[in-house]
Amino acid sequence: MKSVFLSAGHGGTDQGAVANGRREADIAVEFRNIVAFYLQRAGIEHELDGHGTENLPLREAVKRARYHPIGVEFHCNAAANTTATGAETLSGPQDIQLADRTTAAPAGALGIRDRGAKPENAGQHHRLAFVQAGGIIVELFFITNPADLAAYDARKWVAARDVASVLIEAAQS
Repeated sequence: MKSVFLSAGHGGTDQGAVANGRREADIAVEFRNIVAFYLQRAGIEHELDGHGTENLPLREAVKRARYHPIGVEFHCNAAANTTATGAETLSGPQDIQLADRTTAAPAGALGIRDRGAKPENAGQHHRLAFVQAGGIIVELFFITNPADLAAYDARKWVAARDVASVLIEAAQS
């Protein structure tokens, strides 16, 4: 069985995007902890980048991610266009299939667009430290879209359960 590393994006003093009265870092920690609940319940070995509301800086998360065959870091997307919607992942080519399944989980649970699994250079950066450490970055939804945020608030436990199910299957394969 493979171990899983869960990271909440924007650790330390980096709060990430702020929109609609919410901070990306807070959402990422909350979601990480809910996914961890489901992994624990399934008996899957896992490590977190902090406990409770703690969220370690990226450099610490990257160090820890390297020791696990499966690593996932949770984020929220943001855009000037408040109607931008959907979930997507960024990963290396070796993780594209797992990334694709991971993207579909929150998109389906929240009833938002599945923007798909993309290579790490599809975003604003060409190389992402967490991806370089062998992990997948999951952009759960657009924090700047009030409807996406409302869907998250209403169905976060379902979305986390569905993401955890994908990770459980991957850990057991």
